[in-house]
Amino acid sequence: MGAEHSKDTHQRRMFLLRKGQKLPAWEEALISGKDPKSLLKRGLRYVSLSLIMKGMTNVPDFLWGLSEMQKLNLSHNQLVALPPALGKLDRLAVLNLCGNRLKRLPKEIGLLRNLKVLFVDMNHLNEVPAELSLCRKLEVLSFSHNCLSQLPSSFADLTSLRKLNLSNNRFVHIPLCVFALRGLDFLHLGSNSLENIAESVQYLVNLQIFIVEDNNIRTLPRSLCSVAALELLNLAYNSIQTLPDDLYLLDRLPKIAWNPVDKGLHISHNPLSRPLPEIVEGGLEVLFHYLKEKKQHS
Repeated sequence: MGAEHSKDTHQRRMFLLRKGQKLPAWEEALISGKDPKSLLKRGLRYVSLSLIMKGMTNVPDFLWGLSEMQKLNLSHNQLVALPPALGKLDRLAVLNLCGNRLKRLPKEIGLLRNLKVLFVDMNHLNEVPAELSLCRKLEVLSFSHNCLSQLPSSFADLTSLRKLNLSNNRFVHIPLCVFALRGLDFLHLGSNSLENIAESVQYLVNLQIFIVEDNNIRTLPRSLCSVAALELLNLAYNSIQTLPDDLYLLDRLPKIAWNPVDKGLHISHNPLSRPLPEIVEGGLEVLFHYLKEKKQHS
């Protein structure tokens, strides 16, 4: 296989040279007989390798021998699968697989026990291996723009997880395992098909940013009002008609927000029952005063 790869690479080199173009640095280095380790960049924090936008459909074999690598970027290629050899890179802390054509991840990803950050956005995933939950050091996990509708229950073991992005998938309900991730401070479930938010959201006591815009949510659980750390709550583009009276308890929300990146309460583009639309126009302080008065007189 190595001989075939070398032959193909040589032919590709000659073709590009005839066209006045150069091979990518990593291919040129291998043809020249250089040690693949010479491709690694040694920064202050990580030993890294970046192979962004190389048009690759397969990962070159030399990669799996670079065991000291801590950061690997394979984003925006045309990868359709990753081999079990991925598990050999057991020092990896950051892995970026965004913008490929992956339908699944190998179960050997669970061998990456030092992995802290994993991006697999913009692929074709319809499932996630349960073995990923063995990566107990994971702090950031992003699966946006895939075809996911569920997560393994073992994800509850990812107790170090701080940021989870599941936006633009096919979730109808928030997976139960998510509510076990008590350390989460960021949770993005926008642009799914969520029909509700379970009362169990109250267990996400450290949640500061919660985005569920562009779903099919009709009502909000009262327990959401006990997530006191919330600074950004994005409920825009749903089917919400009423707001829980205890919403005023979320006193870290600074304002009614309109810009998606702003902290505050995002409630636009919902069919709110009167008089809520007019009250919202008055700002968050007016809204909270109304809800508090309403509760006292109920």
